[in-house]
Amino acid sequence: MIYGIIALVVVLALLAFFVVGFNRLRSQNVAVDEALGGIDVQLTRRADLIPNLVNTVKGYAAHEKGVLEEVTRARAGVQQAAASGTVAEKSAADALLGQALGRLMVTVEAYPDLKADQNFQQLQAELSGTEDKLAFARQYYNDAAARLNTSIATIPWNLFAGVTGVSKRDFYDAPAGQDAAPTVEF
Repeated sequence: MIYGIIALVVVLALLAFFVVGFNRLRSQNVAVDEALGGIDVQLTRRADLIPNLVNTVKGYAAHEKGVLEEVTRARAGVQQAAASGTVAEKSAADALLGQALGRLMVTVEAYPDLKADQNFQQLQAELSGTEDKLAFARQYYNDAAARLNTSIATIPWNLFAGVTGVSKRDFYDAPAGQDAAPTVEF
């Protein structure tokens, strides 16, 4: 009788351990997906502000067509990557848009009236806020990925990785030179 109770307790303990391990990895995997979704939201928000910026600048910089077209292409790339891209594709699209925005801001420097325009200033503040939110979303994603990757790499949680179907996640690495938002001096 006592051996039966001990066996039942051991089986229940192993079952509880399995459930905890399984749930831990699945929860961390969902957190990484959620964090990646946060990056998508901020990339989309940033891309949605671009047409307003382009239209505001168009009136002042009609001859800067190439820069405006480059920003528009980069925006489309971000939208496509946010919809269905991998972490690396999102990072690359983000980098291209950042570079295009930097060139656009350099163009804006040549137009003092534009820099003084209240709509442009408000739009610039929105873009700056979005850059901050995007940086936070990237960090949040990388933190969630680090927690998951640590669990997958350590005992005893790595024993559950195959059973849960959870695997190591890539970090969101901004390409070299993309560690800061473009600066604009007014």
